[in-house]
Amino acid sequence: MKDGRIRYLAENMDRLSRRDRVFLNNPVIMQGLGLAPIIIPATNIQNATIIAVAVILLLTPTRMVATFISRHVGDGFRALIYVLTACTLYAGVSYVMDQYLFGTAMQAVGIYLPLLVIEPLIIKRYGSAQRERISTSFKKGFVTTLGFCLVLFLMAGLRELLATGAIGGIIFFKKGFLPMAEMPAGGFILLGLVAALWRAGVNTFKKRISLGVKKLQ
Repeated sequence: MKDGRIRYLAENMDRLSRRDRVFLNNPVIMQGLGLAPIIIPATNIQNATIIAVAVILLLTPTRMVATFISRHVGDGFRALIYVLTACTLYAGVSYVMDQYLFGTAMQAVGIYLPLLVIEPLIIKRYGSAQRERISTSFKKGFVTTLGFCLVLFLMAGLRELLATGAIGGIIFFKKGFLPMAEMPAGGFILLGLVAALWRAGVNTFKKRISLGVKKLQ
């Protein structure tokens, strides 16, 4: 790692940690958002794809539309605005996904798809007193979606592999090693292990940057 890069990261680590939603401040690993759809229905890549498409079509548009409306309405109604915006958009998203993308396959996700309209991952922004620009809503919504989808597919792939020995129909082993991975309890335990390793990786990265700066001094 170049000296200039090390100094930049060290001097801006706090700011980068707040803004990054993929690795340093992943919404699932670091903030505990979006746990229900990951722990329960995301048992395979197909289910994860359905959830990911719904979140992609809901999270950023909800944040942008609700931000725009909130600028013209009192702050006391922000929670209601975010939820109603998510509900309204979900009606269209659900129709498109059902008619043109997944059809009956959506039943595998069950109630956890409509429950996205009250998922903190999507509507948490209303709790912040600081208003943001629509362009900022787009950027933050996009990276939050990216961070969530990364953990979603990681978990779904691991659970499918451990439970069945295959990922997305591609067979890696003759049988699964851990059938429990398909169960909510197995998903919860596996996510805990992934979160522990992820956080350890983040801490190791920050320590390396700190040590690198000390060596340059």
